[in-house]
Amino acid sequence: MNIPEFAYSTELFYTLLMLVILLVINFVLKKTAQRIGEKGEIHITRIRLMFRYINILIVILALFVMAVVWGMNLRDLALIFSSVFAVIGVALFAIWSILSNITSGIIMFFNFPYKIGDKIKIHDKDMPIEALIEDIKAFHLHLRTDDGELITYPNNLILQKAVSLVQKDVFLDEGKNAL
Repeated sequence: MNIPEFAYSTELFYTLLMLVILLVINFVLKKTAQRIGEKGEIHITRIRLMFRYINILIVILALFVMAVVWGMNLRDLALIFSSVFAVIGVALFAIWSILSNITSGIIMFFNFPYKIGDKIKIHDKDMPIEALIEDIKAFHLHLRTDDGELITYPNNLILQKAVSLVQKDVFLDEGKNAL
């Protein structure tokens, strides 16, 4: 079977166009996340975590658009995506706390009044905690008590509890005392 030299030229053109557009969207989203992070004085590791989430979104969009460009029927594509997302949905329902912590981590990236280096108090009736925020991860916070105990506190719980600021920028204050 002979395939003409330019048989897929339209598909290749649209694929290249789509890749350029998605790269621009990726760049804009990452710049926006970086600006929000810098404006909110968010630690660089949390900004990089947002970059990973943006990359995953762009890859999913690229797969969807590539399938359409290369001639996959929208009905077939919808069937594939709905099947895949149904399986993922069942799996995520089984591990809902992980999904809840990731979602909370994303919310905390954009709207969390406390930063790494702040000393906070978590007002929990059963186990109140007063500790320094050492790190904010995708699933949990690393909190260090005055006794040196490291506590990993789930992101979804920190958004459900009352939290108060005890001392802002403890790391900076310790640095001033050392001088």
